[in-house]
Amino acid sequence: MEKELVGRLEAAVARLEALAVAGSRAAPPGLVADEPDAVDPAIAALDELVQNYLGRLSAAADKIGSKVQETTKILAEAFSVLKELLVKAKQCQKPDLAGLQEFLKPLNEVILKASVLAEGKRTEFFNHLKTSADSLTALAWVAYLGKNLGMSMPTSHVEESWQMAEFYNNKILVEYRNRDANHVEWAKALKELYIPGLRDYVKKFYPLGIVWGSSGAAVLSSSATTPVAKGPPGRGPPAPPPPPSTALFASEAATSQSKEGMSAVFQEISSGRSVTSGLRKVTDDLKTKNRADRAGVVAATEKGSRASSFSFYKEGPPKLELQMGRKWVVENQIGKKNLVIDDCDSRQTVYIYGCRDSVLQIKGKVNNITIDKCTKMGTVFTDVVAACEIVNCNAVELQCQGSAPTISIDNTSGCQLYLSKHSLGASITTAKSSEINVLVPNAGPDSDWFTDPAHKRRRQSPDDNEDNDVVGRLDKEK
Repeated sequence: MEKELVGRLEAAVARLEALAVAGSRAAPPGLVADEPDAVDPAIAALDELVQNYLGRLSAAADKIGSKVQETTKILAEAFSVLKELLVKAKQCQKPDLAGLQEFLKPLNEVILKASVLAEGKRTEFFNHLKTSADSLTALAWVAYLGKNLGMSMPTSHVEESWQMAEFYNNKILVEYRNRDANHVEWAKALKELYIPGLRDYVKKFYPLGIVWGSSGAAVLSSSATTPVAKGPPGRGPPAPPPPPSTALFASEAATSQSKEGMSAVFQEISSGRSVTSGLRKVTDDLKTKNRADRAGVVAATEKGSRASSFSFYKEGPPKLELQMGRKWVVENQIGKKNLVIDDCDSRQTVYIYGCRDSVLQIKGKVNNITIDKCTKMGTVFTDVVAACEIVNCNAVELQCQGSAPTISIDNTSGCQLYLSKHSLGASITTAKSSEINVLVPNAGPDSDWFTDPAHKRRRQSPDDNEDNDVVGRLDKEK
């Protein structure tokens, strides 16, 4: 009898061991469901997109270094957060607006980090930082919940966001076209990451927006603090929900009281009694037309203080120097009509900042010229290799005696451009600017200046020439 029991126990143990070995070889069905990114073709395609396009971008940023490498790492972090959101969306139900804000919070933090890095005083890599920060808004296509929210379709949103960032990306291509191939490679790789990379990816897998789960957990906002009672599995029904908040009853009571108050007001008006009996009479000395302290004449002190409020930068010590052998810096020059830069070459750049009522002559060919936050500033230059930029200026004048392929004007009020015969093919780009006039020389022997289509002409004497046009004009105005 004992031998028979022992044999039966050994057979049972053998069967259990065989089942255990077979179960360890086959993956449980629940394990496959917990790893959606291993089988989801959309997630696999995103990994391939990051590996191909973002890998090329990171390789170019590593060669450049400095802040370009830092902003590229932030961009890679944003795409990593995008993957986490796509995986999380399939495990959650479609949220409301409050829940959507909480869902997109990690992505917003990364975009804010890139924007902070691009703020402040313009540096050598300002265009790189600005391009990266503006391009990250393309990842906000995951916020699309429908046409009724006023947002473009996901594919259109990616294209529109890149158009905003392409303004600064083109500046990188123009500035480093003949200087450094690493910067050109970085700019091209960044564009291909979005167009066609991200655009085609969204068009193929998410043309109508992000895919939400049908039976997952709901996305709750951080303000939702009401607990939900759940009973343990297999032990009866869950506990009843908590009673409604007293704040809800208070708001309903306040609404009913306000309705009663308004109805009481209308009843009093329709009763026929004098509703103005409790109002105080306004005497003649209190009327606005008879008050001496409300005169319509603006005092001189008030006008002066208002004019002084338009000062948007702090004046520092004046500078006119060559830094690191590559960059001419002209800062805080006021009332100087004889500023000259004559020892320059095509590898150097010129940065003009915070100057007022001054004239600068650049004798020679330079790579780039930037005029930032200047007022009544005149600049005369011979040739520029890349571009000439005017940003945040008022009433400035610019004269080109040679050639300039690109002239960009951004956030400027009042600009006079004098182009030579060799610079008539220049590409002029403006944004958020007004009162811009482009004057070109006439083909006649008297060398008149005229503007199209109004043909407003400015006469010169035979002794005048192109070189001293802006200088003489500002001296006369002063």
